[in-house]
Amino acid sequence: MTAIRRPFMIVFAFLVLASLAFSAGTLHPVIQEFQEIIEEDPVLFMLFTEMFEQIPSTPEFVLDPSGNPQIRDYREMLHVMNEVLTQAPEFNKTGLVGFPINAVINWAMGTPAGTIAFLNEKVNQQLKKILNQWAVFLGSPDSRYVLSEDPEKGWFGRDALEAMPDFVEDFQCDPDLPYYGFASWDDFFTRQYREGRRPVESPDDDSIIANACESAPFRIATDVQLQDRFWIKEQPYSLSHMLGGDPMGPLFEGGTIYQAFLSALSYHRWHSPVSGRIVKTRLIDGSYYAQALSAGFDPASPNESQAYIAQVASRGLIFIEADNPAIGLMCIVFIGMAEVSSNEITVYEGQHVKKGDQLGMFHFGGSTHVLIFRPEVNLEFDLRGQTPGPDSQNIPVRSKIATVQGE
Repeated sequence: MTAIRRPFMIVFAFLVLASLAFSAGTLHPVIQEFQEIIEEDPVLFMLFTEMFEQIPSTPEFVLDPSGNPQIRDYREMLHVMNEVLTQAPEFNKTGLVGFPINAVINWAMGTPAGTIAFLNEKVNQQLKKILNQWAVFLGSPDSRYVLSEDPEKGWFGRDALEAMPDFVEDFQCDPDLPYYGFASWDDFFTRQYREGRRPVESPDDDSIIANACESAPFRIATDVQLQDRFWIKEQPYSLSHMLGGDPMGPLFEGGTIYQAFLSALSYHRWHSPVSGRIVKTRLIDGSYYAQALSAGFDPASPNESQAYIAQVASRGLIFIEADNPAIGLMCIVFIGMAEVSSNEITVYEGQHVKKGDQLGMFHFGGSTHVLIFRPEVNLEFDLRGQTPGPDSQNIPVRSKIATVQGE
């Protein structure tokens, strides 16, 4: 009996080892590079090991926020990322709908090791490569399989259409066509409103500032400092860091900031809040999965770190000289969160835009944005009776968000 079992065990062990070797060898090159970056740098190796060890083992952390078993080491993280590269986000009812990678590392982002690791320049350069590779799939027809009528997972199924009840009336699509006529997941994600669904409020009144995105108010801050301790619990804004040291930054010191959040279910194109001339545009590389340590374990991270990531995340800046001198120079900061691999600016320096004109768009994820006004600008905000914060609701894009006083 022993003589019979021993060859079997040897063969079985060989098959297991061969399977593991094959699995390790099937990582996409960008994922394999990420593994090498982690394992060849002693600091990163330590941080990516510790971030999973620092996740509490209490019952509330057994699952990740999307309801799947919480992974417990970075190699498992890499294999999940590898699978995601050829998958499109399915619909779900969690706060991380549309964010499959974010869900996997959500708890790790809130650990001491995670908050450091995801600020590392080498890590973010590689994450950019990974997300850009994923974008190739999300821009292809193969990504449309999630644009189905599956009641729970499909983006045109029962649960999704309950979350987006006016989808067909609001957006340019055709329910009679396969995939409602969308060419890819990205085509669906960057969908456009039907004509007349989001008109520009008071288009000829330059005292009315329009909402730049379909977004929920997150915070209003006044007397904003050029440099501040943006990582502490209150997450104050630090203009010089937010604007990447831009020489125009000091012009906004002491001014006002309005920040608002876009969920993955929102419309993701940007529109000009004022009529004026584009003075400067700039893309700044930064973090993708950074979270403020002071925010603790956020079940939909980095939602509670939105003010913090305005200083450190990948973002696009658009400076506009408004036609209304009571507004003058203002800046809009479009901030990518988590799976957002691209802040796309579609205007150019010197271009004159009308209030409500498109400025650009986010791709592939929920996001946040900031309007920055100089201290001379006297603003009266209209948030539809809401208090800015995580429970606020979307204000329609291109509708009134504020009125400026004076000429």
